[in-house]
Amino acid sequence: MAGIVRHSLANRVGNTLLVDSGELDSILDRVASILEVPEAQFVEQIQSLWSGYGLLFRAHVGKTSIVVKWISPTSEIHHPRGFVGDFAHQRKLRSYEVERYFYADHSGALQSTCPLPEYLGSRSWGDASILVLSDLQDVGFAANHGAISRSGIHACLQWLAAFHSHFLNRTVPRVWDTGTYWHLETRPEELAATREQRLKDSAFEFDHVLKSSQFQTLVHGDAKIANFCFTSDQSAVAAVDFQYVGGGVGIKDVAYLLSSCLLEDELVEQEAALLECYFKYLDRYLTSRGISSAPVIREWRWLYPIAWADFARFLSGWAPGHWKLNEYAKHQVDKALARLSR
Repeated sequence: MAGIVRHSLANRVGNTLLVDSGELDSILDRVASILEVPEAQFVEQIQSLWSGYGLLFRAHVGKTSIVVKWISPTSEIHHPRGFVGDFAHQRKLRSYEVERYFYADHSGALQSTCPLPEYLGSRSWGDASILVLSDLQDVGFAANHGAISRSGIHACLQWLAAFHSHFLNRTVPRVWDTGTYWHLETRPEELAATREQRLKDSAFEFDHVLKSSQFQTLVHGDAKIANFCFTSDQSAVAAVDFQYVGGGVGIKDVAYLLSSCLLEDELVEQEAALLECYFKYLDRYLTSRGISSAPVIREWRWLYPIAWADFARFLSGWAPGHWKLNEYAKHQVDKALARLSR
């Protein structure tokens, strides 16, 4: 991955952000001010943000490693699917605001059961902002750039079960009313572009059933494998990227996670076992809160194909040729429509 070029003109190449030394120094000065320290030193770029909205990088404050998320929207937005209007722009700005609130309000309380970076501070000016977080590498979690093991998937499912049980039936302010980045109300352009008519016709019904279900919690909203960091043996994980955290049924995160790490034949072969793994953990965490898990599991199991259909509705408009729109996904849509017609 390309690093920051400190001695070039500010420039954008695809989705990789190149920053000149003056701009980088200004960012580091702001970070030092947030943390009330003499200086912060750049270490390495982690990645540029989606659509060229900024940069995620690692820095040192003394001997402490931190991660900085610098959001700096540009008028020259690069979106791989062409959805670059003001509506999409405002959604992205809101997502960074939600993430900042979530880390500030909840990162401390969640560490023992569902690890995530600790919030160290933030600052906003205009549409730009900086979010400063602890570095998960310092506590044994690293991004996974290789194959994901079965134990790694189980660890992600355990993290999700802990997260969903923690927030079950709790009102949480300053997040999205409805979580997930593909939520219908935030994707009108994609709905208009949806080619599969049955998904277009049923979009609002999928959304209504998911939102009106009895057992609501917070969903991560973008729970793909790339947003989990793993211990070296993949027995435990921490999660990152909470831009689309909000209300919903936990099974939406589960369906999306499985879509991100398993191919069509693997989904067919492993669906039952992986769902049982998630529900086993959910039962454990809900029981520890004194909550009966049986009705929650029954409802969310029934909603699994509807969660898939809701995501397929988004993909059909956003990327109609996407590899996730396979026969497994079509089968889940068939099951969802059959359940809604009863």
